[in-house]
Formats: sequence, structure tokens, C-alpha cells
Amino acid sequence: MQPAKVKYSIKYKLILLSVMVVVPFLVMVLYLIYALHNYSSAYDAIVGNMTVANNYNLNFKEEMDESLYKLVVGAVTFDTVGSDGSLEDPYVLLNELRGEFDNLMSITTDSESRVRLQILLRNIETLKDRVDDVRMNLETDTGYDTNIEMLDNNIYILTELIQDNIQSYIYYQTKSMEHLTGQLNSKVHTFTLFCGVLLVLLLAMAAILIVMIVTDIIRPIRDLSKVTGQVAEGDFSARACVATQDEVAVLADSVNSMTESLEGLVSKIKEDERKMRKADLRLLQEQINPHFLYNTLDTIVWLIEGNASDKAVHVVMSLSEFFRLVLSKGKEYITIQEEELHIKSYLEIQHVRYEDILEYEIRIDPELYGYQILKLTLQPLVENSLYHGIKYKRAKGNILVTGKLCGDIVQLTVEDDGIGMEKAELEKLRGEIVKPCKDTEKGFGLANVNERIRMNYGTEYGMKIDSEKGKGTRVEIVIPAVFCAAQKED
Repeated sequence: MQPAKVKYSIKYKLILLSVMVVVPFLVMVLYLIYALHNYSSAYDAIVGNMTVANNYNLNFKEEMDESLYKLVVGAVTFDTVGSDGSLEDPYVLLNELRGEFDNLMSITTDSESRVRLQILLRNIETLKDRVDDVRMNLETDTGYDTNIEMLDNNIYILTELIQDNIQSYIYYQTKSMEHLTGQLNSKVHTFTLFCGVLLVLLLAMAAILIVMIVTDIIRPIRDLSKVTGQVAEGDFSARACVATQDEVAVLADSVNSMTESLEGLVSKIKEDERKMRKADLRLLQEQINPHFLYNTLDTIVWLIEGNASDKAVHVVMSLSEFFRLVLSKGKEYITIQEEELHIKSYLEIQHVRYEDILEYEIRIDPELYGYQILKLTLQPLVENSLYHGIKYKRAKGNILVTGKLCGDIVQLTVEDDGIGMEKAELEKLRGEIVKPCKDTEKGFGLANVNERIRMNYGTEYGMKIDSEKGKGTRVEIVIPAVFCAAQKED
């Protein structure tokens, strides 16, 4: 499996999420700033135009009329009118007025206002012509009455028209401002509605994106956490399956590689430990036989010395059968029938030594004979009943070995009517037999058998002990019903 490569990093996903959420809001804000700027510029332009026009609306007619009247009556001349602090030079006023309204003409966009400005500029030109006529009359010394009549019939009417034109311009600029305000209100309403809808859509889109991206990040992390939890509990077969192409996928591949390595190492350690344990158990198993052999040889010597040669021969034959079954050509599993012959040989030998205190009976159902059992499973139990139950009874005791098939399990029991055990002693022995046999302080043979059964068949199988002081002890063995391979070959 090739290691995952980072194609869409978590950083990239978070940046994408930020861009998709921020950019629409940024565009909306920029548009709002742009619209407000345009409105502000248009509004300022109208206000500026109205301010200029209003200044001349207030002062132009009075200043022009007064200056021309003083010129006509001879109070001042065209050469001195500008130096009089209370009067304005008519030509200066006209030039200023024309200049200002020419400028307004260039910046005014409203059609009605532009029409008023055009009329206004024509009237300014006409007024200038009439001022020229007044000046010519004064220079040619035309009569006073003629100039007064020109003032009343031309000058005053023109200044009045100019003032009206200015007021009309202001009026249409005001209407333009109202129209602009109406447009703004309409745009604000539309924009507010648009922003509300857009905001809802953006929030929905942002929520969906957040859920998708966050889920895309969190789900594989959660799966990876679950796998690491399984590994922490000892399940080294767990593997993380992360389909994303980001850093989590790389981490998952690393965890899988690490777990695979750990699984291999743990399996190897367990296998080595199992082999060592089996070797230890086989060694411990062999330690049982020499003690029994010495005692049996002593018995044979004792029988020969007592001239009981027939019994001695019987014991030798039983001993031979016993060790033939112990060796079993190196096999670890034998049939239950062979195990029965094994304990029968053992009990026959022991009966010779303890015939005054030992009686025994073997009742194993023949249907069990073809099933397999670990070698030396029942013999340590029988030996334990003899040495720890019957021997200390100081009276004749009985050992009963039974076996039956219960569904898919084999149930074997070894019972005696020996001295039994107190409740506290029984609980201690029960605790000892579930320990590794090398750690036991008491019941070594029983712990050896129980550990071998659990190691070879599983922890659901093993040994159960019941005992009552003065009444005896019962040991039950439960193993799976497995037909012996050697028996199948036969």
C-alpha cells in the first residue's frame, strides 16, 4: 500500500472556507461603499450648485440695480464705480456671474436645470448689451430721461429675469435633490432586501460549507481515534480507513503501519512466549515422573524382598505400560482411552503400595475413547487425591474417575472421600490454580494441568474444584470434544 499524499491539506480547506464566506460579504460591502460614494458625490455637487446660485440670488439684482442707478444719475462713473466701497462694477458683476454659471453649466446634469442655465446665460449677455448702451449714452451725454427709461424698461426687467432664472435653477436643483433622495431611498430599500436575502443565503451556504469541511476533518480524526483506542486495548488487527487526501490520511497510514508492525511484534512475542511456556511446562511435566519412579522401584524391591514376585512382576508390567503412555512417541495429545490406561496403570502401582487404604474405580464412558486429551491430564489429579486426600484420612479411601460427553464438551471428574478442605483453604487453592504454575505456592500439579488446558484449548475451558472438610474433594475438568487425529488415521 502506497503512503497517502497530501492533496487537499487542512490548511487549504480552512482557507477555502474562509474565502467562500468572506468574499461575498466583502463584495457586498464594497458595492455599498461605492453606491454611497456616488450618492454622496451627486448630493455634494447639487448642494454646491445651489449654494453658488443662492449667493447670486440674494445679492446680484440689488447690487446691479444700485450700481447702474448711481451711474445714470451721475453719482459715480464707470471709471470710479469699482473704487466706491458701497458699489460694484457692473461689468465685474456680469463677468463673475457668467463665469460661475458657465461652470455650473458644465457640471449640471439635470436637463431642466440646464435649460434654466441656458436662458440665464442669454439674459446675462442681453443685460451686458444694455449696460453697454447705458455707458454709450453716458459717454455721448444722452438725456437723463432716456437712461432712466432704459433702467426701468430694460435693466430692471433683465435683472428681475436673471433673478427668476436663478430661482428656477435652484428650484429644479431642489427637485433633482428630491429625486436623488427618492432614488437613494429606493436603492436603500432594495439593497436592504437584497442584503437580507443574500445574508440568509450566505449564512446557509457558510453553514453547509462549515459542516462539510469540519465533518471532512473531524470524521477521519474520530475514526482514527477509535482505531487507536482499539490498539490501546490490544486489538492490533484494527486499521484506519481514511479516504481524505490530507494530513489526517497521512497520519492514518502511519498509524496503520505502526499497528501492523506492533501486530507482528506482539504475535512474535506471544509465539516465543508460548513456545517458552510449553517448554517450561514440558520440563515441569517431566519433573513429576522421577519422584513416582523412585517410589515404584522401592515398592518393587520391597515386593521382591518379601517373596511377592508375582506382584512385583505385575507392578513392573504396570510401570512399563505407564511409561509407554507417558512417552507416547513424543505426542502431546493422546486419546482418552490411552489416558484411562495411563491412570489405571498408575493406580494399580499405587494400590500395591497402599492396598490397605486405597480403593479406586474408573467409569469413563466408552464413547469418549476416540476423543483427544492432553497427555498427563488426569494422572496429576489422581495423584493429588491419593497424597492429599486419602493418605491423610488414616482409613480406607476411595477414588472415583468418571467421564461423559455433554454436547460439544468432554467432562471428566476425579473424586475422593479423603479429608477434604476447609473453605478458606479451598478458596486459596482455587486462587492458586489460576496462576501460572511457576508462581504457585500450593497445588503445583493442579495448576500445571489447568494452565496447559487453558493454553491449548482456551480460557473458557479448565478446572473446577469443590471440597468439604471431612467429606472429600471433587475436581472437574472440561475440555472441547475434539476427535483425535491419530484415531481418524486409524
